Amino acid sequence: MSDSDVDPEDFDSTEPEERDVASEAATDHEKFLSMLPHYYRGEVAQANSLMDRLDLTVDWAIAVVTAVLALAFQGGDVTAYLLLIGIVAVSAFLLFDVRRYRIYDATRARVRLLEENVFANTFDPAGTPVDEWRKELGTDLRRPTLKVSYLEALSRRLRRVYFLLYLLLGGAWVFRITLFAPGEPWTETASVSGVPGEIVAGVVAIFFVVVVVVTFWPTGRRAKGEFHGEEPGRWKRSE
Repeated sequence: MSDSDVDPEDFDSTEPEERDVASEAATDHEKFLSMLPHYYRGEVAQANSLMDRLDLTVDWAIAVVTAVLALAFQGGDVTAYLLLIGIVAVSAFLLFDVRRYRIYDATRARVRLLEENVFANTFDPAGTPVDEWRKELGTDLRRPTLKVSYLEALSRRLRRVYFLLYLLLGGAWVFRITLFAPGEPWTETASVSGVPGEIVAGVVAIFFVVVVVVTFWPTGRRAKGEFHGEEPGRWKRSE
């Protein structure tokens, strides 16, 4: 009798045989290897989708910075604190980006686990780096966890993208309150809604000190990237 001849009323998804239908593939190498490429493609597709979301966040942040710079230096009655609003907006995008990066890294870590322990071993059977990689993968699929700390993710995203955006806005703000308005004291130009310019400048300076510390603070790498800065093999070098 084929599967199409089975009466749906006789099917009970709570039965152990039906509930654990995939467990047979765990001990059957042929079935396991036939399922593996489908799972791998699904994880890669999900990682690519999450990467697109990261890129979209960066695109919006760059667009906001461009718009703020254009408005801040168009002249007229545009105040200098518009650049500070741009810094706040970039910070909001950074927070969104960090969350999305951690989710991306969790998916990417599963992809790398397969690549390191399965596909690399098919080309060079030198053993698996993780002895219990199948158990690790199964556990993570049942209870997904984030693999990189918030601080590391924040530092990495700052170094990759947002630190340069902050420098651009910060440098533009300093130029805007000094050389761009030579006819008035910089303290007056830097003031915000009655807050003295000295206090505003102090807050901005503290903010940038924190940004620099977080960006370049040495932390152990837990993110599962592809590139580790090692010397390439001969076949990778361009002659």
